Amino acid sequence: MDTFGLVVTILVALFFTYTNGFHDSANAIATSVSTRALTPRAALAMAAVMNLAGAFLGSGVAKTVSEGLIETPQGSTGMAILFAALVGAIVWNLVTWYFGLPSSSSHALFGGMVGAALAGGTEVIWNGVLDKVVIPMFLSPVVGLIVGYLVMAAIMWIFRRANPHKAKRGFRIAQTVSAAGMALGHGLQDAQKTMGVVVMALVISGHETYGDPIPVWVKIACAVMLSLGTYAGGWRIMRTLGRKIIELDPPQGFAAETTGAAIMFTTAYLFKAPVSTTHVITSAIMGVGATKRVNAVRWGVAKNIVLGWFITMPAAAIVAACAFWIVNLAFL
Repeated sequence: MDTFGLVVTILVALFFTYTNGFHDSANAIATSVSTRALTPRAALAMAAVMNLAGAFLGSGVAKTVSEGLIETPQGSTGMAILFAALVGAIVWNLVTWYFGLPSSSSHALFGGMVGAALAGGTEVIWNGVLDKVVIPMFLSPVVGLIVGYLVMAAIMWIFRRANPHKAKRGFRIAQTVSAAGMALGHGLQDAQKTMGVVVMALVISGHETYGDPIPVWVKIACAVMLSLGTYAGGWRIMRTLGRKIIELDPPQGFAAETTGAAIMFTTAYLFKAPVSTTHVITSAIMGVGATKRVNAVRWGVAKNIVLGWFITMPAAAIVAACAFWIVNLAFL
């Protein structure tokens, strides 16, 4: 039963990574596609490859997820808690994908972990949740908004005398690089979150201890599933990010993607904090858009997105708690 529980939990974790990929593929490439710097298929292929590469660039975020948010639960109850946490995250991912709302897969996972832990009587490390999840959740969009605005303002000043057509053509080419950086950052951040959950499952089952390096097969499996999910593409969300917030041109797309990528690498390497790629790119797009004029950004759409951010963790937590109670009644 223990081995069966471990296999099922790992498979569900990999399915979560797949939903994360198609849910968040828009983060990396929506701006490039909407400015016609890349065709949708070329953009998705590039994002899939970069996600794969990004997954191998570090393990700090995985360590935070596996050790820093909830006390490691024990035995079959522990495996049920992990399973329920993943179910909560997957359900929320699918609901928000269906409605085209770019919510955070990361915060769905963290909400699921907290909800399942509370339902299963496992201690939540509230300091870790506050420092590594809640504070970055509020801080990263503010930083994204400000830095996006400043980067775009700098670009406008530097190229103020440039030929507009030549500049746009140049930025269209530059956007392939900035989109690749964004996808690399997404792989670095989001593949590691699932790696952290799989490591936790291996520790609960006695196959690993926290001092061990992450097994290579775990890295490969998580990276490949994230890439496959990315290539499957999340077209509904791409429309929201690429068109509904603001109509972007190539310089703006470049500024937004460069801002997003810089924030993701900084948080992963300096703070080992799992930030939401969705929050970062959405706020960067808003910051960039505000340089045109404040009312160029469709703040009504932005408001709905922000509302989605606030309800993601509690909603995933409730679904995960219900999933744990069902598993508990049926199997434990």
